[in-house]
Amino acid sequence: MKNLLVEFRDVTKRFDSRVILDQINFKIYEGHITTIIGKSGTGKSVLLKHIIGLLSPDEGTILFRDKPISEMKKKEWDTYRSQISYMFQNNALFDSMTVFDNVALPLRQTTNLGKKEIERKVKDRIEQTELTEVTFKYPSELSGGMQKRVALARALVTDPKIVLFDEPTTGQDPIRKNVILSMIAQYKKKFGFTAIIISHEIPDIFFISDRILLLWEGKIGFQGTYEEVVKFDHPMVDEILHSLEGFQDKLTGLLSKQMFRSRYATTLSHGLADTSITAILFSVELDLITENIGPRAALEVVKLLGEYINKHLDALGGFSTRQSRDHILTILPHATRREAQQLLDKFAKELQEHALFNIQAATQARIKVPQSFEIYVYAGVTEAKSIEALECIIQKAKSNQKIIALISAQAGGEKK
Repeated sequence: MKNLLVEFRDVTKRFDSRVILDQINFKIYEGHITTIIGKSGTGKSVLLKHIIGLLSPDEGTILFRDKPISEMKKKEWDTYRSQISYMFQNNALFDSMTVFDNVALPLRQTTNLGKKEIERKVKDRIEQTELTEVTFKYPSELSGGMQKRVALARALVTDPKIVLFDEPTTGQDPIRKNVILSMIAQYKKKFGFTAIIISHEIPDIFFISDRILLLWEGKIGFQGTYEEVVKFDHPMVDEILHSLEGFQDKLTGLLSKQMFRSRYATTLSHGLADTSITAILFSVELDLITENIGPRAALEVVKLLGEYINKHLDALGGFSTRQSRDHILTILPHATRREAQQLLDKFAKELQEHALFNIQAATQARIKVPQSFEIYVYAGVTEAKSIEALECIIQKAKSNQKIIALISAQAGGEKK
């Protein structure tokens, strides 16, 4: 179990006569990505502002590492506050400053770093958020999406221990939304911070979340993992899950996890214990690709993989979902394992010959230093009984995975 980091105990907040937070209780664990979901106007941003100290509760207690923040002395408070970074929903950029100066501002105001070290850190974050071309432009010269990325770069430039993200992907296209979410997950893994995110990007946000908090009418309706929330029997959760049924994964065009599970249960509801189905689990190594050639290129691989699965497998009666950041699961209820393998062989050939060529073109210009890189796509086929849990089917398919496609290229070189 992770260490308890932040805890709300019976916290209430009112604005005039309106109760925004109503005796809420929840816990944030160190190293987790915790996502807060709920309808607009339910107090999600108000909750974040309590963590950072921009608002104080009317009743109740907020604790950091078991100590009430209201009882902290100035030095303790300053230490606590210095560990937190906040990405505002409206970005809060300074129009009179360039992108470089906006990103550098926290380092200049809160650290004693020298000019060269600040420049290095700022350049690194600007490059990682793909803002190099607008480094010396002003916010008013940028699109809303670029402004959002500037705010993200600024939030991460101090290497904080806790990062609060208020709708970090608002106004972004599907690829860019997933790029930002992948960057958050990648940075969290690399730097070890704790992330608390407000998001409407369902189901995309679930791919990176360790825990989910459902804020409903001022109260916490649920807190736990995605797997737990879909099994939680409560009217508030039912309404949220019902709203997910029409959502597709915007990156890949595949079914949402909730819609997939519903389709799985409906399609196989009349199957007997001895009824066999076939499943294929596709995988790519997103973290490795991101490290070598950037998050956008990594997600282009997932996007193309989803498009080809839709084209080749879903058209034959299969149905698929992006099971995690780098796994896509396809169920073929009417195919034998041999038939599924034949379909997969044909699929892999076209993927190798056509789809991944586009990845090479998209990535070569992004590589600053000449280097070779390889992108692997894996797939595993398995047969299973119709009554088996999806988790068991996934593990069986994963154990059978082999490389089905590979692109090997060099910056500025030819496809091999």
